[in-house]
This record gives sequence, structure tokens and C-alpha cells, in this order.
Amino acid sequence: MSGTVAHIWRHPIKSHGREELSTIELLEGQTMPWDRTWAVAHTKAKADGADWSPCANFSRVAQVPALQAITSKLNTAGNRITLTHPDRPPLTFDPDNQAREFLDWVRPLMPKNRPQSDRIIRVASRGMTDTDFPSISLNNLASNQAVSDQLGTDISTLRWRGNIWMDGLNAWEEFDWVGKRISIGNVEITVRERIGRCLATAADPQTGNRDADTLGALMAGWGHTDFGVYGVVAKSGNISIGDQIRVLS
Repeated sequence: MSGTVAHIWRHPIKSHGREELSTIELLEGQTMPWDRTWAVAHTKAKADGADWSPCANFSRVAQVPALQAITSKLNTAGNRITLTHPDRPPLTFDPDNQAREFLDWVRPLMPKNRPQSDRIIRVASRGMTDTDFPSISLNNLASNQAVSDQLGTDISTLRWRGNIWMDGLNAWEEFDWVGKRISIGNVEITVRERIGRCLATAADPQTGNRDADTLGALMAGWGHTDFGVYGVVAKSGNISIGDQIRVLS
């Protein structure tokens, strides 16, 4: 069964905002351009920006649900990003050179009993995805609806912080793609593994409050806490809203 691209999202600062795109160029073996380009290391982190680091080094929605309500707008030409949050004034800054302004802005959102955000790091070669390989996340609207039905209430797709959202598929069909190659527009992606989910998905993207037991719903309905799949770009190209998705092999 083939589907189409419904939404494309990138997250310039890991766990700190999202922005929707209509088209994007993907490059072989690389993360989505400007997705998780920056990450916010906390006071107990060992990450220094020299290489990829596990997510435990960073301030993220799983520990700080208020971060889920941040939206972002990136000006790639000026290397400036604007963040908005319902409880904070808008902030426009350069993540590479104005970390202090950002840290002052985000501090009121941080729980006092958690390690505090300390610095912004950037790895030159890739985005700071949760995987140690440069991944693109693929998510299925029908699977989100299945979780909504299990919960008895509609939940926003933004909870899952995915890159590419697909329409026209059966629920959980994407799990059958692991180990296979798919095409999206003129891009080819090798699907590597299912995405194991964490408490971040319990937070509402509009308020930043935990209000849905997404992990419990997944476990009760399907005996796992996976949602979506990670892929690796195997052939460079462009993808756009409405592009067809096909399983190649």
C-alpha cells in the first residue's frame, strides 16, 4: 500500500521548538538539514559538542514537559531562530553566539529539582538525533489515530516530534518496513528500526502539561511503547507535501 507525505517538520534545537515545512532537500547519509542542529546540554552533561551524544545529556521534554509547547522559526541565512511559548515572551537569537540570552529565557520553564540548562552545543557533521546514526523519523497518521482511539481522545501528532508524517497507510504498517527501502518523491530511505518512545509524548504541545498516558495506551493496546520508525537517507533528493511513498524492496 502506498501513502503520501502529509506533513514535514524539523526541530532546530533538540526538544526546544518545531517548525513545519512544505519541502526539504535530504542528503544521503545525513540528518534532515537544520533538524536538531543544536542541543541544550544540562549541568550534569558530559557532552562537549565534539561528537554525537546520547539524549540523557540534554534538557528535553521527557524531563521538562513545558518545553513541548515551544515553537520555532529558523532564519537559516541569518543563523537566527525565534522561539515562542505561551508562558514566555518571544525570543530571537543566534544559538551559536547568544546562548546566555536563551538560557535566561528558558530558565523559568525548568523544574528546580532537575539539572538546569547550561550550554548550547552543535556537532558540525550531523543533527543531534536520539540515534547514534543520522536518522530521519517517519510517522503514520493512522497509527496516531489508533493511539487516540485507545486513549478515547484525539491527541496531536506533535507529541511525537516526528520529521515526516504519512497519510493513506494502515495503522502500524510502517513497522513492516524495517529492513526495507522506501521512496518518497525522488528520495530513497532505508528503514532501520522502530522508535521506542518516552514520557515526552505525554505532554500537550499547546500547554506543555502532561495530560495523556500515551505510553500506557501503547502498552495496553499493542504490548509495546514504539511509535514510528527511523530511516537513513540512501539516495539524495527533495521531498514535498503530497509526494507519494512506495516500498521498493
